[in-house]
Amino acid sequence: MAEEEAPNRLPEIRNDPIHSRWVIFSPARSRRPSDFKSKSTANPNPNSHSQTCPFCIGNEHQCAPEIFRFPPDTNDWKLRVIQNLYPALSRDLQFQSQENEVAPAAVTGFGFHDVVIESPVHSLHLVHLSPVQVGDVLLAYKKRIDQLNSNHSIQYVQVFKNHGASAGASMSHSHSQIIALPIVPPAVSNRIDSMKEYFEQTGKCRLCQIPESDLLIDESSHFMSVVPFAASFPFEIWIIPRFHSSHFHELDRDKAVDLGGLLKLMLKKISLQLNDPPFNYMIHTAPSRMNPSGLLYVHWFLQIVPQLTTIGGFEAGSGCYINPIFPEDAAKVLKQVKVPN
Repeated sequence: MAEEEAPNRLPEIRNDPIHSRWVIFSPARSRRPSDFKSKSTANPNPNSHSQTCPFCIGNEHQCAPEIFRFPPDTNDWKLRVIQNLYPALSRDLQFQSQENEVAPAAVTGFGFHDVVIESPVHSLHLVHLSPVQVGDVLLAYKKRIDQLNSNHSIQYVQVFKNHGASAGASMSHSHSQIIALPIVPPAVSNRIDSMKEYFEQTGKCRLCQIPESDLLIDESSHFMSVVPFAASFPFEIWIIPRFHSSHFHELDRDKAVDLGGLLKLMLKKISLQLNDPPFNYMIHTAPSRMNPSGLLYVHWFLQIVPQLTTIGGFEAGSGCYINPIFPEDAAKVLKQVKVPN
């Protein structure tokens, strides 16, 4: 299609007001948006698995201790939340920082690192599950966040999923992870500061604003999926609550199923359009113990990033990303992807 041809479009530099960074859009560096594909699929052998996969049903004894399962008290479980066998942080440490420092140079490596096993079957991934089943995974996140927030040393909980080896997944069995920290990471603080600045200037939450129609991919009763105006990565997707909500763990069952359907749809679209690429998704939420005034402008969202490009020296050195596809073009392509029932 003529409108998809990139060479005649001029480069543009856009500001991402949520993360407070600049993104360069350089369409001359890419093919037509509709031709963009992953060079390697996340699951080259989707039906192969090892009898010794610790995440498969029947191999529970190979895992780190279980936190809870659904349904509870049954061997016929649908999902499990367990401790990570190789955690980044230790739940057994006592949180301590250097006293008399506003911004300490170091704190103890206290925190929690958990794994959510999304299905008992090795070959099943989120795109194969029903909206209700994906909703159950989201509700498992919610339940675990509520548990972690009961520890008063926890300041921020990050939910994330790495799908495919090049996206950081060390296990091919579908799973996601939760890390709870005794600090608020700088990227989170920067996001909150940017949202606060917009609110102070306009009196409005930035993510409550209706996006331009050419950035919208789809919407459900409670959520909308968009390509952000200054997307850092090609075919990046944000799923945003349509009504103001600061904490992901405010999710109820109806909204979880609704979000599960839209998340499944977006993952199916990028799988069909982009050759089943490795991807990451992250849930960006408000800090656990945020000042109530901040809840007026912090709005949680789920970010999906297909792994189609690599981060080079310019991006690492400047913090300014180069995206070869304009968001409007990416949204148009994704909107047109037909997903079979």
